[in-house]
Amino acid sequence: MPYLVDGHNLIPKLGLRLDSPDDEMELIVLLQEFCRLERKQAEVYFDGAPALHAGTRKLGLVTAHFVPLGTTADDAISRRLKKMGKSAKNWTVVSSDRQVQAEARAMQAGVMDSESFARQLKPARHSASKPPADRPLSPQEIEEWLKLFRSGKKR
Repeated sequence: MPYLVDGHNLIPKLGLRLDSPDDEMELIVLLQEFCRLERKQAEVYFDGAPALHAGTRKLGLVTAHFVPLGTTADDAISRRLKKMGKSAKNWTVVSSDRQVQAEARAMQAGVMDSESFARQLKPARHSASKPPADRPLSPQEIEEWLKLFRSGKKR
């Protein structure tokens, strides 16, 4: 079952700091490893993105949604669930926010609180902390990283 993750809700449950400039990328890397190990897909939502950084990026098995200022990750998750319709029942929403959980249940999606999901991420966290194998990146992976880095440049 794939996951819809409330990113800023999960970050502190992993011992990461929300005020760290790399907190979102640290979570994305961890989710990529988790998805690789579990053969799952995840969509992670981060709110508060400045206009130049807002948007969606596909990073392997993880799709990161950087929700623009003025709206919230909670709203974006709710819209995504509604767009899925009946297929929402095939997804698990990860959030400790009671409103997000209630909306997920109303759409018949699975629900997991961030604390429980953080415990599931422990094996991936251990695996992600190991030095990477000397496997070259695929052209698609290189392009995705280049897009991500380019989007961070000031214009």
